[in-house]
Amino acid sequence: MNFSSISSYFNTSTVIYILLGLIILLIIWIIRLEIRMSRLLAGKDGKSLEDSIANIRKAVEDLNLFRDESIEYLKLIEMRLKRSIQAVETIRFNPFKGTGVGGNQSFSTALLSEKGDGVIISSLHSRDRMSVYSKPVKKFVSEFETTEEEKTVINGAKDALHLPKQI
Repeated sequence: MNFSSISSYFNTSTVIYILLGLIILLIIWIIRLEIRMSRLLAGKDGKSLEDSIANIRKAVEDLNLFRDESIEYLKLIEMRLKRSIQAVETIRFNPFKGTGVGGNQSFSTALLSEKGDGVIISSLHSRDRMSVYSKPVKKFVSEFETTEEEKTVINGAKDALHLPKQI
């Protein structure tokens, strides 16, 4: 197909109608864009979209700051929690078995943190007196000699933490 055959196919009036149709389509497209822009920019003035974006940005910055502060706070709580008492175990026993003195009024209680630091409080009860002892515990071991009952409460507290036995 050469240029002369194309020009004979499209006469001047056909070209004008095609261009007029394109102009009408472009006008409809521009009107549609104007309507969409007016909806997007609806507000008191032309800066309402910019203000909305600025407000959203400020809100996102505030949320990021709050998130960072919350993470730091949770880390602090986690550190404090590891040092607090997390396992308590108590056993009652009779230290004077066979003599008929004391009954099961004596006890040993372990108060330990996650790391196994804390204290064992023991009491020995008899008819005429009651004695209370405490022993510091570091890493589930006391530097002082421990009784079988005290070892039992240390292991019980350790089991309550769901840690592997080492004692």
